[in-house]
Amino acid sequence: MALDNIRNKIDAIDRELLVLLNNRADLVHEVGEIKKKDGLQIYAPEREYALLQKLIEMNKGRLPEKSIRAIYREIMSAALALEDDLKIAYLGPEGTWTHQAALKKFGHSVDYSPLQNFAEVFDEVARRRADYGVVPIENSTEGAVSHVLDLFVDSPLRICAQILLRIENSLLSAIPREEIKTLYSHPQVFGQCKNWILRNLPHADLVEVSSTTKAAHLARENAPQGAAALGGKLAAELAGLDILEEAIQDRATNTTRFLVIGEKTCPPTGRDRTSILFSVSDRPGSLVAALQAFDAFHINMSKIESRPSKQRDWEYIFYVDLAGHCEDEQVSSAINTLETHCSLVKLLGSYPDQSE
Repeated sequence: MALDNIRNKIDAIDRELLVLLNNRADLVHEVGEIKKKDGLQIYAPEREYALLQKLIEMNKGRLPEKSIRAIYREIMSAALALEDDLKIAYLGPEGTWTHQAALKKFGHSVDYSPLQNFAEVFDEVARRRADYGVVPIENSTEGAVSHVLDLFVDSPLRICAQILLRIENSLLSAIPREEIKTLYSHPQVFGQCKNWILRNLPHADLVEVSSTTKAAHLARENAPQGAAALGGKLAAELAGLDILEEAIQDRATNTTRFLVIGEKTCPPTGRDRTSILFSVSDRPGSLVAALQAFDAFHINMSKIESRPSKQRDWEYIFYVDLAGHCEDEQVSSAINTLETHCSLVKLLGSYPDQSE
């Protein structure tokens, strides 16, 4: 077939797609009106999860799964913007890994509010100045983000979704490698690239800053003094830096898990994760007794972290991720049993345990 004929066919399909997308938008608007009338949440992680799974199963063509997800991410983002002026709070500035995680979940059509720290993200959502917040909770190399764990203790917010983002750090600079004397980056990134730094820039001074985007801008400003940064490609683009070396993290599978926080948790999907926190009484064997509640009901724990309670010396709060939904009979029974051994039990939320 001649090239012009193929292009004409593509143009015809694009016209059909536009009609169908606008028809879909009309239906989405109707859904939004019903949700507002009934006081329902605009963002429905369980519906999003089910829709993506169904589309991937239905797909029999050339498009790979990641392309289906990317295309429908933006279609659903446009739908969210049509249903309501959705605002997402995240740790700024623009270009941070948290910003990229938020874009992966909510797309480019909704509004974003970059904030200076995690406490502000929680506060913005709690005060309803933002509909949802995105915060990192753990990295596969560096472990838990303890400050975020601490904020859940007193917050009324719930976890309603998670985001897994592959983190690829790069060496960003406006000067040649041999001139680099100082490296700027976020503390987690320094931890993720520790071995690479020791092998390649062992004499560089490491300066911790609040985000990789800020690190990139500082590297640009202080380039004449030998400054460079570690961060992502988007940070390099925003600061006008060159990428001297890509993927310098010590582990190729370096991944950060982010949480979406809002006023309500998510209904069951059939493949869920539940997060809780609890504090045990200060007596011998209390932690063992508490953990046996999960074993008795055959509940798998995928994560457990401890943090000082900050109320009394040597008293700890434990954060646990469980397989299942809080409405599942076994999970609900295990949590009820746990309460008999603990001075505090708090449900943080149940949400789809998706791998993308």
